[in-house]
Amino acid sequence: MTAASDTRFDRDTNVALAGPGLYDASIDRGWWVSRGPNGGFVAALLVRAMEHAVGEAARQLRSVTIHYLRPPAAGAARIETRLERTGRSLTTVSARLLQGDSLQALALAAFSKPRRTASFHHAVMPEVAPPEATPARRDGRVPIHERYEQRWAIGPRYFDGVRGREAVTGGWLRLAEGTRPLDAALLTAYADAWPPSVFASNELPLVMGGVPTIDLTVHIRAALPLPGDFVLAVFRTREVSEGFLEEDGELWSRSGQLLAHSRQLGVVL
Repeated sequence: MTAASDTRFDRDTNVALAGPGLYDASIDRGWWVSRGPNGGFVAALLVRAMEHAVGEAARQLRSVTIHYLRPPAAGAARIETRLERTGRSLTTVSARLLQGDSLQALALAAFSKPRRTASFHHAVMPEVAPPEATPARRDGRVPIHERYEQRWAIGPRYFDGVRGREAVTGGWLRLAEGTRPLDAALLTAYADAWPPSVFASNELPLVMGGVPTIDLTVHIRAALPLPGDFVLAVFRTREVSEGFLEEDGELWSRSGQLLAHSRQLGVVL
């Protein structure tokens, strides 16, 4: 399948048609976190396959939920897709990521044409300095951090030892290779590309074993694709209970357009 552009993100999330509804993919270690590949990268792979299965550009991804059963290993993977229903404007499609006979992740997504109805915009983008005036943060200890350029703008710099009570974090985000058109796969990856917001709170120890994602839902709220640029990412956690936490996210364009919002359930190790 033809990639959207010649970036590592496109090469590593490329899927190859292997049969009706079947796609070959590869899990690259360059997108690793502590126990396996980043959940946003896995989600982008599934979105790529589902987009091709839908096969109609006018039906854009509107919602996707991924459940992560176990961390995939590096190497070959197979994605099985199924068109659950195709209506006049909405298509529902499912996808399963497998390695051998082992199911690694399960996704359900809605693709739809635009619906011309009344609208309003009450969400407000946080006021922050532009990315050009915000220092970049790089951390080569985790492979995925080399895949993105992060410019901290919201919340305490907890990796510098500064923390507060509120679990909120965020800043400007783009691929380390620079600008690339914003599409559904990239926005889905961005929804899980920032270090967990719970790390910003001093009510939990910073030296935790990680925060693996159990499920991730992303809602796309803008017509795509859009020109490549930095995206402002904001993430917050309000409740940690019985070893589980939720994280809500927002992705904004530089001009103040809400591009996507997300929610995930994670487990504190």
